[in-house]
Amino acid sequence: MAQSTKADAYLQFMSSRLALRDRANVPVLDPLEERVLEMIALASTPGERLSVTEVITTAKLGSPTTLHNRLKSLRSKGLVELAYVDDVSRRQLQLTTAGMSYFDSLAKCMVGAVK
Repeated sequence: MAQSTKADAYLQFMSSRLALRDRANVPVLDPLEERVLEMIALASTPGERLSVTEVITTAKLGSPTTLHNRLKSLRSKGLVELAYVDDVSRRQLQLTTAGMSYFDSLAKCMVGAVK
């Protein structure tokens, strides 16, 4: 069965994304870290961000301890940072410049795949 052009583009994107992991300046993320980072990025609209509590209580992703460890890992890799709002005890997560660069790299892979 011949592959469709869309499937070819998606496979090219996947190949580029995997090759991206081998670059020295791109942090290696496990699948759960990728999912948590995507969750934070999608919630990062102007004036809106996820709190640490919102992330670690997302039961469908894992236990609170596991998710807290992944947040610590993403912070140590420089992809996310804590931002404090009026209530100092409520910590929110936001992408860093490196976090945005990570998604820029993925976008380049996607654009390259559809050319």
